[in-house]
Amino acid sequence: MFDSLSQRLRKVVSGLAGRGKLSESNMQDGLAEIRAALLEADVHFRVAKDLVERVEQAAIGAKILESVSAGEQLVKIFHDELVALMQAPDDEPIAFAKGRPTVLLMAGLQGAGKTTTSAKLAVHLRNDKKRKPLLVAADIQRPAAVDQLQQLGKQIDIPVFHVAGEAPERLASLAVAEAKRTGRDTVIIDTAGRLHIDEGLMAELGRVKSAVNPDTTFLVCDAMTGQDAVRSAQAFVETLPLDGVILTKLDGDSRGGAALSVRHVTGAPVRYAGWGEKVEDLQPFHADRLVSRVLGMGDVVSLVEKAQAVVDEKEAEDQMKRMMEDRFTLEDFLSQLRSIKKMGNLKGLLEHLPGMPSGDALAGVDDKMLVHSEAVVLSMTPDERLRPEKVNAARKRRIARGCGLNVDVVSRLLKQFDQMRGMMKQMKKGGLFGKLKGMMGGGLGGGMPDMAALGEGGMPGMPGMPGMPGMPPGLGGEPARPGAKGDAGARRKNRKAERQRKKQGRRRR
Repeated sequence: MFDSLSQRLRKVVSGLAGRGKLSESNMQDGLAEIRAALLEADVHFRVAKDLVERVEQAAIGAKILESVSAGEQLVKIFHDELVALMQAPDDEPIAFAKGRPTVLLMAGLQGAGKTTTSAKLAVHLRNDKKRKPLLVAADIQRPAAVDQLQQLGKQIDIPVFHVAGEAPERLASLAVAEAKRTGRDTVIIDTAGRLHIDEGLMAELGRVKSAVNPDTTFLVCDAMTGQDAVRSAQAFVETLPLDGVILTKLDGDSRGGAALSVRHVTGAPVRYAGWGEKVEDLQPFHADRLVSRVLGMGDVVSLVEKAQAVVDEKEAEDQMKRMMEDRFTLEDFLSQLRSIKKMGNLKGLLEHLPGMPSGDALAGVDDKMLVHSEAVVLSMTPDERLRPEKVNAARKRRIARGCGLNVDVVSRLLKQFDQMRGMMKQMKKGGLFGKLKGMMGGGLGGGMPDMAALGEGGMPGMPGMPGMPGMPPGLGGEPARPGAKGDAGARRKNRKAERQRKKQGRRRR
């Protein structure tokens, strides 16, 4: 996400890196680059203009720092102004009622992801807020919308209310009564959408709103639609009072203009953001974290929060102890693989790390890496997992047959696991395990380690990916593809090059 904007902004920094301190002349060059980057990323033209003016005013009044380059200082100012532009109020995103069920109304255009987002929001409120939600299938316009929500309800084990033949406003009223009767404290109403805003859509939403008087009304916007999302949000806010915006499909938007524009254009704060397809992939929106990711600074806080949700504290502490005592085995590695799988999309996780590449640079990262690596380890005997040095050529062939992959994949994983153990020994000698203990053990929150001290974006236990310096090996450099022709071709080229080098060496002698 935000690939083009991130790349352009990084070019601004590198372009100003050799120009010393920030001055009016080089500042204008940087601001022109920032304005062009924002417009190219589909940021609303009014937002781009206002933001650049705010950055310029702040830069003029900024104290010139001797130890900071012009590019770094300009980006720091841009970071602060962009956070201020997008920052939501500090109050809770949902006004929970007392003594009765809280009613949430989900509005938006067809295809924005209202139904899926309603289910994701229910999961978030149940897991994070300890609420007991009831989903309401009030979208009777779109074919299969009711079935979709009911299927999602079964998947997440949350009840879905629907009465066939009833109008949406009547359904909403009956759902609130059902919530009171069954002890459900939160009602989430999935309403119908349209391909565009029209009188019929707004009239229906108005009737539902009058029938239940929702405590919070959310507008669900598809971030991938760019300026269309901003225009639809602006039209909604002009006719329907909104309490917040939920941006969906941010993981698939390489430009990100809608996310940066909707707060400024509508005045309604972005409260939640959807980063993936899983029901757990809805997170409270934090402007500072989003801006850090846009500027390539990563978002380690969110990454640690993901880890906290899936990693068992006792197990993490035991693994850290075994790392320090050089007793880390493939059983521990398998446990870490499964924890990473629970944390979500692998490419998305890597983009949380400071200094990591994005976009095309991560094109080779595939979640199949996790699946293949897990299959290799599971094809080993318990003794081989504890003592991988015992795995000889014959055992590698047996393991490869067991997991359906080629022998090279098995060899590569074992080699990289051995390298990872060597890296752990170096970290122990360098005293870095103490810095990691606050994250890996003791609740994962006892103190963030110095990421720079761990290498260029390195985190122990995270998979090592191709072309990513500083990332410890873990899952294998390339996606494990059984019998891949490209691998065979590369080996033939390497053998031919080696023969030519030997031939040249004999001629020189």
